[in-house]
Amino acid sequence: MKHTLPVVPQFYVTAPQPCPYLPDRMERKLFTALQGDNATSLNDALSKQGFRRSQNVLYRPSCAECAACMSARIDVSKFKPTRSQKRVTKRAAHLERRATSPWATEEQFDLFRTYLDDRHADGGMADMDMFEFAAMVEETPIRSRLFEYTEGRRLSAVCLTDILDDGLSMVYSFFDPAARRLSLGTYVILDHIRVARKLGLPYVYLGYWVPGSPKMDYKSKFAGVEVYRAGKWEPMRDPSQYSVEVHPLSTDPIAEQVARISLP
Repeated sequence: MKHTLPVVPQFYVTAPQPCPYLPDRMERKLFTALQGDNATSLNDALSKQGFRRSQNVLYRPSCAECAACMSARIDVSKFKPTRSQKRVTKRAAHLERRATSPWATEEQFDLFRTYLDDRHADGGMADMDMFEFAAMVEETPIRSRLFEYTEGRRLSAVCLTDILDDGLSMVYSFFDPAARRLSLGTYVILDHIRVARKLGLPYVYLGYWVPGSPKMDYKSKFAGVEVYRAGKWEPMRDPSQYSVEVHPLSTDPIAEQVARISLP
């Protein structure tokens, strides 16, 4: 009789590189491959532990002297829109949403390039071409969808979203930067909250929140936000109470971090 051993994920650490969120800092990531028959359950399990997906990789920050980056999610049951968010929903109510299979198009790429050039011209994705964009969208071993938001025939916003067992994970979103009046970034999050409620899913995962980073400030504006900190989820306090100070004991050794990861 032939026996096969279960495949245990192997974890690795990237080399330090400049932090995209806080100046004069270096970042590194703890990561593992996402593949095989166990991909969906592994993605579900590690997403609950602060990991994020990028194509066929799951990762989370593991910087040597900094613990500023925290995974953030919205507890749908505790979300109540502010007056400003209600106005955003009303202004963008004419947009049509279409959820499709993750398949990249030239129209999406054109909008993606326009968004990057306006918002993140000096970011890590600034030089992405159509082939790299297609890989980002299409290389997913789990259940993913592209949410397209259109105004008539014109594409206004896109979000690549993973369907988890406990929520929707917004992998990456981009939108028309010229439509500032519509606050499309906020609207896409609000719409994901509505979809999660309809599906009976308790959370909307937003990616990482970094105190002190203007690029990430918008995530703290939603009621019901939780952050993954010190190995557990906690309701977000006043954002100003979170430290961004560098300290040599900010993070545990890699071996201890990996030992505490719960696998499916």
